Amino acid sequence: MAAAPVGVCYGRVANNLPLPSDVLSLIKSNGITRIRLFKADPDALKPFSGTGIELMIGVPNEALPSLANGIVNYSLEWLQSNNFAHIPTNQVRYIAVGNEVFLKDSFYTPHVVPAIGNLYQALHMLGVADTIKLSSSHAATILSSSYPLSAGAFDPSLLPAMVPLMQFLRDTGSPLMLHNNPHDVSLDYALFRSINVENDNNLAYNNIFDATVDAFVYVIAMVREGFDGIPVVVTETGWPTVGGEAASVENALAYNGNVARRALSNVGTPKRPGVGFEVFLFDLFDENEKGGVEF
Repeated sequence: MAAAPVGVCYGRVANNLPLPSDVLSLIKSNGITRIRLFKADPDALKPFSGTGIELMIGVPNEALPSLANGIVNYSLEWLQSNNFAHIPTNQVRYIAVGNEVFLKDSFYTPHVVPAIGNLYQALHMLGVADTIKLSSSHAATILSSSYPLSAGAFDPSLLPAMVPLMQFLRDTGSPLMLHNNPHDVSLDYALFRSINVENDNNLAYNNIFDATVDAFVYVIAMVREGFDGIPVVVTETGWPTVGGEAASVENALAYNGNVARRALSNVGTPKRPGVGFEVFLFDLFDENEKGGVEF
């Protein structure tokens, strides 16, 4: 599948969403060619079938123990009934196994890699293990340190789960999935308009987006030799329109527009110049049953 670098998250924790068929019309009218669904919802999946739109589909955290502890045939049945009964395999780009598990769900953390392993074997049985990439989405706060960038580190308590995950990513050519939502920095540095530059290891940064991606690039390389080539996909990034610090439609337009232009330019980041990265903007709709800030 061709790498279109900008997609959109389609969250569905709401009671006021348009019909899935109307959502599809909206997506197509805006030229969006890639969508992230946080779980395999048949009502959401079916309209995409045959459209050519590429999907990233989530595996809910609560499904991880069964997938980790079951036999491979259970994972095969799970994939077929939850995903491929509703969407052809050639439209699935990624399967995200768990969402921010390492940050908030310590009970589920040990189940992530075994679940990924069983799902990988199931995809292999279907002949699509090379085209559908498996990973797990992480909050940026799984780093215990990210400043200076070149001295960043994963939270030590997460290494027993993180190292085997990265071994899998390296061995299968799959990406590390990162949620990159800016906070606790100046507005100009967040919105790509800072005239001041942060320097680290002879590399210059004028925005927090690049700095966060490269913090992970540094950390990946330091964990173990051979991990430095693991790609990074930003599976969620956005700016609040209501409720958060500096929340406004204007700032959201500025942030999302600058992120999209950055990704589409394929300039990469200071640490990985010329290496394009994929981005999913958050969110297609405000999810009114989630509470908190609106995107």
